[in-house]
Amino acid sequence: MQISTATPGKTRIGWIGTGVMGRWMCEHAMKKGFAATVFNRNREKAQPLLDLGATFADTPKAVAANSDVVFAIVGFPADVREVFLGTDGALAGARPGVVLVDMTTSEPSLAVEIHAAAKSKGVAALDAPVSGGDVGAKNAALSIMIGGDKPVVDAVAPIFEAMGKTIVHQGGPGAGQHTKMVNQILISSNMIAVCEGLLYGYKAGLDLETVFKSVSVGAAGSKALEVLGPRMMARNFEPGFYVEHFIKDMGIALKEAERMNLSLPGLALAKQLYESVRAIGFGRKGTHALLMALERMSGITR
Repeated sequence: MQISTATPGKTRIGWIGTGVMGRWMCEHAMKKGFAATVFNRNREKAQPLLDLGATFADTPKAVAANSDVVFAIVGFPADVREVFLGTDGALAGARPGVVLVDMTTSEPSLAVEIHAAAKSKGVAALDAPVSGGDVGAKNAALSIMIGGDKPVVDAVAPIFEAMGKTIVHQGGPGAGQHTKMVNQILISSNMIAVCEGLLYGYKAGLDLETVFKSVSVGAAGSKALEVLGPRMMARNFEPGFYVEHFIKDMGIALKEAERMNLSLPGLALAKQLYESVRAIGFGRKGTHALLMALERMSGITR
């Protein structure tokens, strides 16, 4: 399959899902010279891109019909299946030579399925989930983990480079999603530690901003503490990444672990703690809202 290298001013991109992260990712590509056709179930969320010159399409199928490379970053595996493989999905509107790129964190097996279905139509497909949250998306500093055929990865690279700083081809179809599972497993237990550490400091009567200056620069430092610690101290729990999406990711990782006969008790504990966050009504808050659930467990009201 011959795939042309993406070229600003020539290659047309499609974008499905213009939410917290997708809006910025598409915007960066547009500012590099890639004309865009976009779709979102809530058209209002696509308005910033329309203001920049993007064209709105009524279905993912219509997006693909007007694009050379179609990106999607949506919520759940069921959404991925619908926007790529559904009756009005991108594959239904894609002509031979088009590239479909799923940037959602989703199931590795679904990535393999999409790749096979696309190949049968002469269409290429990549799974390319990202890490970095809303800050990484806004600053074009995402880590992009890619599964699929290397010639296709190389052809799409100029668009990836508009969105991220760390762009790595991990292997064949599904390898990007498996790598993202590693990422989410690493984050899950770290988030517990960040929240528990700050909660301990609060209960001990310390000035958390002063504590942060000491602990964020040594071995205890982490990206989660650096980015989300100040938000927790400011009691700002708005999402850079939704709790309910993180629970979805951990569920996928646990399912894959079971299939591989792996025991991951730390991940299982993290998922249960995040289930408690969702149970108290914070599923649409950021992952750092775990702090509020831990406060309730300790009888702390703030």
